[in-house]
Amino acid sequence: MTTIVRETALPGLRVRRGKVRDVYDLGNRVLLVGTDRLSAFDWVLPGGIPDKGKVLTQISDFWFSRLNTPNHRITTDVRAMDLPPEVDRKELAGRTMLCRKTEVVPIECVVRGYLAGSGWSEYQKSGTVCGISLPPGLTESARLPEPIFTPATKAETGHDENISFEQMVEAVGRETAEELRRRSLAVFQRGAAYALEKGIIIADTKFEFGRIDGELILIDEVLTPDSSRFWPADQYVPGRSQPSFDKQFVRDWLVASRWDKNSPPPTLPEEVVLKTREKYIEAYQRLTGTRFASSD
Repeated sequence: MTTIVRETALPGLRVRRGKVRDVYDLGNRVLLVGTDRLSAFDWVLPGGIPDKGKVLTQISDFWFSRLNTPNHRITTDVRAMDLPPEVDRKELAGRTMLCRKTEVVPIECVVRGYLAGSGWSEYQKSGTVCGISLPPGLTESARLPEPIFTPATKAETGHDENISFEQMVEAVGRETAEELRRRSLAVFQRGAAYALEKGIIIADTKFEFGRIDGELILIDEVLTPDSSRFWPADQYVPGRSQPSFDKQFVRDWLVASRWDKNSPPPTLPEEVVLKTREKYIEAYQRLTGTRFASSD
């Protein structure tokens, strides 16, 4: 088993720790380090998933190259990064991305291509998803007639909050809102079409955008098992929940453990950790067509 990297330390650099990533401020650039921390039900769990940060960073790197859309990535080669000499570059290798710093747009740009999760729950009650009316008679996990854009507010802790498109317009202006909707739908459709060729259904995802000199560019992670719902296409059966390429093993175990979701979460058993790691790596290998190699 490889080492679990729960946090990174770069002497002299200011760091902000998110749920799963460490973000270092380098002035006009930022260093995004994917740790192996794992969050579920708004908690960061004890332990972690070995290599998870590397898998997610390398999937995002793959998409930034393939999607051919303006983005914030500069390099993932730690040898090319101007870092303090005492920094352990081996620890950062494979899990680190040097990026241009942007003015982050405070909106989660969510695109849904299938009826799942909170969308399915809402649809059963009202026939809508985030207030958007859908045809009657759809079943759980059904493919939508066309992908829909359902923005949300960004939350550092806790849940993002779904908002209407008009609320998004009030927050960022109509021109920006319409461009973000158009760009998000276009990127989703290109990515989902490619993933399907590789045997993965991308049911939904969320994007983030930032602005540099007035230009909107794609930032953060892109079409990963953490930011998206990945389903194996060969096991897809509408009318039920689907197996997935993410931390579903973890969610299922936590629910079965009767954890109350209010007190600190329990430690995951090794079997759940290993199965979750395998699913992340399988998603990487299917998408990229290359074998994942841990450097440990």
